[in-house]
Amino acid sequence: MTTVAHPPTKGYRTIRLPLAESEYDRFLTDRSYAKDRLEELYEEWAALFPDAFPSGYAFFGYTEPSMKHQLLCRCIRLEQGRTVFTIAPAFVVPYMTGRTQDVDDALFLRRFQVPCWAIAHVFGRDAMYWYRLEQGLGRFSLVGTTVKSPEHFPKDLVADEKHSWLQGERVYIATTAAQDCILGASVAPSASQVDLAKAYGVLASEAQAVDAAYAPETVNTDGWQATRGACQALFTQIMVILCFLHAFLKIRDRATKTLSNAFAQVQKRGWEAYHAPSKRAFSQRLRRWRAWAETALPDGVMKSRTLDVCEKRDQFSKSYDHPEAHRTSNMVDRLMKFLDRAFFKAQYFHGRPDSAESRVRALALLWNFCPSSPETVRKYAGQACPAERLNGKRYADNWLENLLVSGSLNGVEQDPQNPL
Repeated sequence: MTTVAHPPTKGYRTIRLPLAESEYDRFLTDRSYAKDRLEELYEEWAALFPDAFPSGYAFFGYTEPSMKHQLLCRCIRLEQGRTVFTIAPAFVVPYMTGRTQDVDDALFLRRFQVPCWAIAHVFGRDAMYWYRLEQGLGRFSLVGTTVKSPEHFPKDLVADEKHSWLQGERVYIATTAAQDCILGASVAPSASQVDLAKAYGVLASEAQAVDAAYAPETVNTDGWQATRGACQALFTQIMVILCFLHAFLKIRDRATKTLSNAFAQVQKRGWEAYHAPSKRAFSQRLRRWRAWAETALPDGVMKSRTLDVCEKRDQFSKSYDHPEAHRTSNMVDRLMKFLDRAFFKAQYFHGRPDSAESRVRALALLWNFCPSSPETVRKYAGQACPAERLNGKRYADNWLENLLVSGSLNGVEQDPQNPL
């Protein structure tokens, strides 16, 4: 078999497919079988292929064999645009640095913050091998890899920031979540609206690369003005909903022991208002809560915080116009705790900003694709991970193969013109 190198010269031009290792030799040597297999996979999972694939293609030789595994990959050239793509199997990780089934258990433990040196002690190699393997996942488009078709794009988001440390300097991880998936996670050097808009803009650009018309309907935030402004600057039609939980926690944090009885009443009336069945009932309960607080609560910070919540009725009640919208930011808070635990155990970030960015994105993908607990899997009728539950499908039973196949074409359709 002749080996001809035709690597893509620009962009992410790798079509990664769930080809079994047992069939791969035949896929390389038998053109008729390879053609039939590609057509079969396209019929089943068109999202893994370029949009121009149905217009025709021709086999275009092979890549050079990998140094570690002596593995070849077929190349195809599309008739439309003459672009050359590499067909890579998912039973090896990118750059052919290992077989998927040899590294999936170790990467699964990284999801639980097991340090690289401990993984190397158990699985062999050295700590830097496992570090680089995890960092490599950060090259994938987070949105394009997680959300595999425009109809599954969530319309209701939750966004917040968690402060962290990069070489001793405070930074902020701008995080966006929906349906228990981390859809955006990017490092911002400050909590200003300009820097947060750039960080949240990564989500916007990745989402619109998959679906140019994507425009979420709502986003729930904790009330930080820079976050609200950043979201509205990126998605001009979005409805920003204030998190009721954060507003209530501001009251709780001002409740001293001497105010415990009064706070119990504040808590009861506050959550009764939150559970109101309609916008009208919600507004009515807030008015009653305010009238009660003005006369029953002693003057002080807790009283002023309670009245402040009642004053923000319009910002809270927007959620009743969007029944599927999030009324609290609890989902993203929980996911940010997962990220923050990983950062804390690594003593935060010590390298360059781009390596910090890769780590954050890699952790987000590990969360989205690693198997959930057996109890959670049973709860969702066998759907193993958040990404599978969002898409309603998986490409492979092995979680890491599923992630790699989901990252075919980096999850984003590429420019059909071949750069020469």
